[in-house]
Order: sequence, then structure tokens, then C-alpha cells
Amino acid sequence: MIKVFEGGTCNNSKWRDVLETKLDSACALNMIELFNPVVDDWNAEAQKREVLYKENCDFQLFVITPKMTGVFSIAEAIDCSNKNPEKCIFCILQEDEGDAFTDGQMKSLIQTSKMIINNGGHAYASIKSVADYLMTKSIVYK
Repeated sequence: MIKVFEGGTCNNSKWRDVLETKLDSACALNMIELFNPVVDDWNAEAQKREVLYKENCDFQLFVITPKMTGVFSIAEAIDCSNKNPEKCIFCILQEDEGDAFTDGQMKSLIQTSKMIINNGGHAYASIKSVADYLMTKSIVYK
């Protein structure tokens, strides 16, 4: 089984639900385990669970959407691509429920993707592409 940390945009973005639906059968067969760090009460215990999972997972996924309000997930993705490039998956969704990145924001995010790829990580532009990649890895790891 591969373990995947689901980092990135929160703010009621539905990308995690979409990914979980696409990987539902693999999760049911214990080929993939997804860890959603989003909780109602972000406290020390929740933060400790997140850090522990990130240290022990096979992949750290960072999905960035226009619902993003902070930039820490981008910093985490770059850090991951430097320290553990084989674990780093970065995905930019240009649109999220009617919200869209500006052209300038997309240019910056595309450069961020290139940096992650140059560090040895992976970058995608759709949840389907991420799901397909994880499915191929789940077969290898099984």
C-alpha cells in the first residue's frame, strides 16, 4: 500500500473529494491510503499527526487552486522537492468552482512546477493525472 499525504489548498476546495472518488477502488483494495490533514480544530495534536504522516508516507501531494489564501503549501512543496524529490507531487488546478488564477499567477505557478520537476519531483495540471500516476505507483508498490 502506498501512503499519500494530501497537502495544498483548503478553504472548502473540493479537490480532495475528487481525488478520493477517482481512487476509491484502489483505496478499498488497500492499494492506496490518503491522509487528509484538514480538521475542524487545527491544534497541536493535529499538527503532530500531520508531521508524523508526512515523515512516513510514500508521497506528499500538494494541490494548489485559486481558493488558496496562504502560500505555505507552495513552500512545503519546494521543501519536499529539495529534501525528498521522489516523494513530491505538485498539481496546479487553474480553476476551482468558478475561481481562476490570473495569467500572472499561472506564470509563477508554472515556474514553481518547473523548479519542482528540475529538483526531481513530479508536477501535474489535473487531478486525473495525479490519480493516474498514483495508480501506476500503487501497482508497483503492492
